[in-house]
Amino acid sequence: MPLLDPTTWQSRTLSGGEYTVTEPATGEPLGAVTLAAAEDVATAARTARAAQAEWAKAPHFVRAAVLRKAGDLFAAHAGELRDWIVRESGSIPGKADFELHVAAQECYEAAALASRPTGQILPSEAPRLSYTRRVPVGVVGVIAPFNAPLILSIRSVAPALALGNGVVLKPDPRTAVCGGLALGAVFAEAGLPEGLLHILPGGPEAGQALVADPQVPVISFTGSTAAGRTVGEAAGRHLKRAHLELGGNSALIVLEDADIDAVISTAAWGSFFHQGQICMTTGRHLVHASLYEEYVERLAAKADALAVGDPYREQVHLGPIIDSAQLAKIQGLVESSTARGAKLAAGGTHEKLFYRPTVLAGVDDTTPAYAQEVFGPVAPVRAFGALDEAAALAAEGPYGLSLGIVTRDTARGLELAERIPTGIVHINDQTVNDEAVAPFGGIASSGTGARFGGEANLEAFTDVRWTTVRGDVAAYPF
Repeated sequence: MPLLDPTTWQSRTLSGGEYTVTEPATGEPLGAVTLAAAEDVATAARTARAAQAEWAKAPHFVRAAVLRKAGDLFAAHAGELRDWIVRESGSIPGKADFELHVAAQECYEAAALASRPTGQILPSEAPRLSYTRRVPVGVVGVIAPFNAPLILSIRSVAPALALGNGVVLKPDPRTAVCGGLALGAVFAEAGLPEGLLHILPGGPEAGQALVADPQVPVISFTGSTAAGRTVGEAAGRHLKRAHLELGGNSALIVLEDADIDAVISTAAWGSFFHQGQICMTTGRHLVHASLYEEYVERLAAKADALAVGDPYREQVHLGPIIDSAQLAKIQGLVESSTARGAKLAAGGTHEKLFYRPTVLAGVDDTTPAYAQEVFGPVAPVRAFGALDEAAALAAEGPYGLSLGIVTRDTARGLELAERIPTGIVHINDQTVNDEAVAPFGGIASSGTGARFGGEANLEAFTDVRWTTVRGDVAAYPF
């Protein structure tokens, strides 16, 4: 029996109307889901809060067992879930397999959180036991995007549940199944008690209701910087924590001693993986002037050699852009860039939603596709001379998510990285990396810092409570 049966995959009625889930590669419908309205969010939050009290009391090994089982189920149902990720989000199969691997690992890592020490014994001036204890926040609201739908949902859902919370998850409607309903089905089969996890596909209205709901003290949001600012402002008005993982325009710096034969594959992956629809995508290639001409030529040749097409029915390197609105944004940035003097070295064309991997040379600060986050398969390349110039260029702009530096001198690479403020750095690798055990997050306009992995999850999804205990009632002067 399939894990996801379209006739039963939403167990309760929502009131936001029907939404057709579409395969971007073909434009054909894959199924229909019911969207959540504001009143559905309120109901889900109340239900989750009521169920959470008993879940928080459950022994740690009970919660851990559910998380371990969920991890096993992502592997057991990999074939079915892979097809959904490929068809619904336009991923190539390898990217879908990576999402499934990370999803399982997130569950296993979360299972270990359940038995982490929960507090500390503190010294006290009074004759009493004084200690801190981490307690669940109650209900965590998770708002997840379309681009890596399974990973960007499970990395909040799994640790929040493991630490004793309920969860209300609002996936992007475009990936409501692989980014939402799949998680609900997995956790139901894993034995998660009813009422703890609610899957509410919806648009901005549902997201706004989730941020405002008094039963939801913590919001975990992944999405664009513009939307993240709105979420953060609303959360601040309601005096609740918002963990924001936002956009980026990450730089790959190629120093003069780099192995040009090795770096082109790395560079192409950084810009073209999943059609560039990744927050960590390499959005700026900063290349030493001595390598610049060859780099542009070889990266353009690599781009021209990549196959673009239907990832479910063909063996391709790039699949479709998620929808026509995103395609129009990409095309507009490329066209405005060439109008301002950038040279189109490769790509710049599309058929339906299939956009060719694109290389732009001769870019500068005024080039839109260099200065802005494109969220598409576009690689702007810019030359630099001195190391100081490379550091200054990489540090420019509002974002601070990921950084890649390619050099044969790793110590020099690490020294350069210290001069560029980002949340993530990779020496001799491109900018797109993710592991369940590693902290993840950006600074400045890329978000509010690392919030995934180990200690970061404890900070994100628990509160610290101070408790003291005396043997006798305390005496005071009056």
